Formats: sequence, structure tokens, C-alpha cells
Amino acid sequence: MHLLAATPGSIDNGQEPVDLGQTPADIVFISAADTELAALSLARADMATPPTVRLANLTHLQHPMSVDMHIDNCAAKSKIVIARVLGGAGYWKYGFEQYAARLHAAGVPFAALPGDDKPDPDLKTFSTVSDDDYDALWAYMVEGGPDNAAHFLAYAQSMLDGSEKPEPARPLLRAGVYWPGAGVSDLAAAQTDWAPNAPVIPIIFYRALVQGAGLNPINRLTKSLLRAGLNPLPIFVASLKDPVSTATLAQIFTAAPPSVILNATSFAVGSPHAGDASPVNPLTIPAANDAPVFQCVLAASTEEAWETGLTGLSGRDIAMNVALPEVDGRILSRAISFKG
Repeated sequence: MHLLAATPGSIDNGQEPVDLGQTPADIVFISAADTELAALSLARADMATPPTVRLANLTHLQHPMSVDMHIDNCAAKSKIVIARVLGGAGYWKYGFEQYAARLHAAGVPFAALPGDDKPDPDLKTFSTVSDDDYDALWAYMVEGGPDNAAHFLAYAQSMLDGSEKPEPARPLLRAGVYWPGAGVSDLAAAQTDWAPNAPVIPIIFYRALVQGAGLNPINRLTKSLLRAGLNPLPIFVASLKDPVSTATLAQIFTAAPPSVILNATSFAVGSPHAGDASPVNPLTIPAANDAPVFQCVLAASTEEAWETGLTGLSGRDIAMNVALPEVDGRILSRAISFKG
């Protein structure tokens, strides 16, 4: 059977086995969210006495052979394994079953956490850490952000060596203003760098970028707009369908009416069929000032794949960031970032 070496940033749909080449460590963390992997990598780099950590992308652990090799070479010989399983055990059936059974047999603590903020009894049932530890680890990942990422690793380390546990997870707003250098902030923080009477350009992006370590494209876009004499306004949202996020956007747009909106979220809010039960699109409410909405694509592929591929974006990106957003009347711009 042909064996591939794992390529960071690539997605092979699990059709070929992949050897991650990882060795045993104190903590093994598996997630399909590369923002979480990047956040933990940065958090570990800032720790005074960091544990050894292996970060594995779940998309590279779809093929049964990939799962078996990773368990044999790394997971079953490590001290604790924590996985974030988006969609539940059924979306990672072979992997979940093998990690749960073989880590239990090897005596390695295993925590299978939901990939979102919804409880999953099946994942918890087959986890072998205490309920208190399970809930604490899950809360750090649900809230996200640099502090919670650092506390996640410190908590896992305390489970291994009995050291003092860090403070509980700090809640992160579901939506709000972000400003480079200031983090989660408010409209006033953005306005301190604005030019008088210049057009306001909101940049709408997912809260997950604040939770993880994916803000570099937002930072650079913000600074580029400032250099162009415009007034950028980065706003993170849980989703354009989330009630708290939509209310937050309405409040901010009312206080600072946009001239143009740059949107970096995926999918669509509305529907092409009039009179259906689709939620209200917060980018087209009256407070949005009838501003044109340009779709900015945060590509899930590498820049090399975008440059050399015949279609530029992958099929998944075209569906999520081109075809569906057009239902909401968004105007496609281009890819503004790629996976590292």
C-alpha cells in the first residue's frame, strides 16, 4: 500500500494512509481544527517548563493504517491523549474506537472531547479521565484564546505530575471588536487609529480565529486598510446565524455605519427562495447602510496549491466561500490567506 508523509496544511480526504512520524510525548492532542493546533503550539512555546507535546491533525488520521501507526508509534506510549472530535464518534468511527480501546488497554488516559460546545455522551462514556478533568479540559478548548490554551496544557500537565491546577477557563465573547495589539476590545480602541471622516470598512471573521492562532491575515488586512487611509473595523462572530453575533453587528453598524463590508465567514445566511424561514442576514440589515459585501476567502489550501492548481481554490473552498456566499449577494474578491 502506498504510504504518504504528512504534509502540513494538506487535506487528502483520508484516502491514502499517512505516517505522521510522531514519537511518544507527555501530551498528545488531536484535532481537525488547525487553529487549535496552532494555539497550543504557541502556548507551549511561552511556558517556562513545557511538557512534551505532539499535535496531530485529525484529517491525517482517517485511514485505518494511519490510525494504527499513530497509536503504535506514539499514542499508546504517551502519558495522556486528548482528541477533539467534531461531529461525534460516527464521523471518526474507526479512529475513535481504536484509540478508546487500545489506550484503555495500555493504561493511557484518554479524553475524547466534543469538537464544539455541545455535550456528547458517547464521547464522554469512552473517555477514561475523571468527569471534573474532562469538563475542565473541554471548557478551555470551547472558550479558546491564548490564556485558555496555556491553561489547557498546564491542566493536562497537572493531571500527570500532580502540580497545582490553573484557574478555570475564562469565557470569550461570542462576538465583538478585535484590534491588532489590543486583542478583544471595543469600538473606541479601533477609533483611536482611524483617520477623520474616512470610510468605515468592517472585516467580519469567525470567532475561531480569536480562539486559535489564525489572526495573522486579519491583522495584515487591517494594517493595509489603515495605510490606504481607510478605517478598518475587525469584528469576530460565532456565526452570521448566531443571535448574539447578529445583535452585536447591528449595534456596531449603528454606531459606525459601514461604507463597504469585507466578509471572511463561509456559507450563506439567506435562501434564494422568497418567503422561506431563513434567518435575517445581519450584513444586509438597515444598520449595514446598504454597503456592498465583498467575500474574502481564507483558503484551506496552501498558497502553492492555489498557484499551481487549475481551479485555484479547492472544491470545498469553492462551495463554502464562493458558491454559497453568492446566495446572500456577496461579491467575490479573492483568496487573501492560505494555510501555513
